[in-house]
Amino acid sequence: MTQDAKIHHHVPDAAPPPPSSRWSHAVEAAGWLYVTGQLPTDPDRPEAALPPGIAEQAELCFANLARILAHAGYGFGDTVFVRIYLKEFARDFRAFNAVYARYFPDDGPLPSRTTVGVAALGRDALAEVDLVCFRQSGG
Repeated sequence: MTQDAKIHHHVPDAAPPPPSSRWSHAVEAAGWLYVTGQLPTDPDRPEAALPPGIAEQAELCFANLARILAHAGYGFGDTVFVRIYLKEFARDFRAFNAVYARYFPDDGPLPSRTTVGVAALGRDALAEVDLVCFRQSGG
C-alpha cells in the first residue's frame, strides 16, 4: 500500500449512516484515522429515541467511537485531536467533561481538543464527537 492509499472503514456493528447521507465511519491514510462525528445513537437500535441527558448521550457517542476504533485497529490512546459539538454548551459542558475524562484521563497524554456550542445537531442530539487518530505503521 502506498503512502497515499486510503482505507474506508464501514463498521457493521456501528450506527448506520442515515439514508440521506453518504459517508464512511472512518477513513485511514498513512497512519492517520479520521473518524466521522458520532451521535448518541444506539447502533443496535438506530431508530430508538436518544437518551434524554447529556451524560447518557456522551456515553453513547464514546461507545460508538470505541466500536469504530476497535474495527480499525486503533484505540483512544491513538487520538491526537477531538472535536466536540454541544447543543447546550453552558448547561452541558461540565457533565460532558465528566464522561470525557474516563476516556482521556488526566494521568495520560491528552489529545488536542476543540469544543464548540452549536445551534442544532442531527436527530436533535445534545452532543456529537469526532476524532483524528495517528499510529506509526507497524503497530
